[in-house]
Amino acid sequence: MSELDLRHLRSFLAVAQQRSITRAGVALHLTQQAVSTHVQQLERSLGVALLVRTSRGVLLTSAGEELALGAATVIDDLTRLVERVRAVADAQTGTLRLACCPAATALFAVAVADALESQVPGLRVTLSSAQHPKHELELLHTGRADAAFMWLPIADVGLHHATVRRDPRAVALSPRHPLADRTTLTLSDIAEDPVLRPDVLTSEQAQRFWIADPRPDGRSAPAGPVVPTVEDCLLEVGRNRGIWIAPQPLGAAMPIGDLRWVQLTDAEPFDLAVVWTDQAPQPLVTRLIAEVRAVVGHDRRRDAA
Repeated sequence: MSELDLRHLRSFLAVAQQRSITRAGVALHLTQQAVSTHVQQLERSLGVALLVRTSRGVLLTSAGEELALGAATVIDDLTRLVERVRAVADAQTGTLRLACCPAATALFAVAVADALESQVPGLRVTLSSAQHPKHELELLHTGRADAAFMWLPIADVGLHHATVRRDPRAVALSPRHPLADRTTLTLSDIAEDPVLRPDVLTSEQAQRFWIADPRPDGRSAPAGPVVPTVEDCLLEVGRNRGIWIAPQPLGAAMPIGDLRWVQLTDAEPFDLAVVWTDQAPQPLVTRLIAEVRAVVGHDRRRDAA
């Protein structure tokens, strides 16, 4: 289909949706005469009448109804094809640099990088290990990474994100904790336990979210001491000096000592996201998001819930 024919189809689809040549022209930023001409040329090309003009607008003929049913799909397919072609062209001999904390992404980062390289000719994907979220932000803002995998919220102006995985919360407990043998817990069960806070998060908003502050009853979470790293935090948990609330996969990824990791059944889950800056290659980031979601089985409908 030529570019001229595609313009005719877009004009017809707008008329079919608006049931008015005048309103279609407004929607397309074209004159009424231009829209009318496009539809007439499309009718001549197809050899059929598509519209019946009335004093109150237009009615679609049977042929017009049939064309309208398929026109949107054709236009969408062509638009996506153009985007894929441009993405491949942009990625030739290019590099996509990803920053990630291995504990958060060990299950899928390598698979995603390999899949992208196999699907996009000439693309090279590099994975840079980040020590913690603050380090990931540093890599993004200094231009040493195009995108990163981070748990939300990050509360950083100028960054974009798309959720790719949702993880339940779990609480790390010392084996000496009175609740260590439970299989599940609620926030009310740990209402009096101080929550340790590793100094690795990116904002006050993120800090409150990780310790579940405020609690469902409106009370403030009992904030424990701040420690330098996640590893320090888990060591303190092991000594029964507090608890730590974190995404459940960290329990398997960071097996320090014989800590107990117990799922919290009434706490808001963590969303893991692809995060990127305005300077990132958008077509490649789009492919990255789609590939991660495919690998981890993320259902985007849950994001709108």
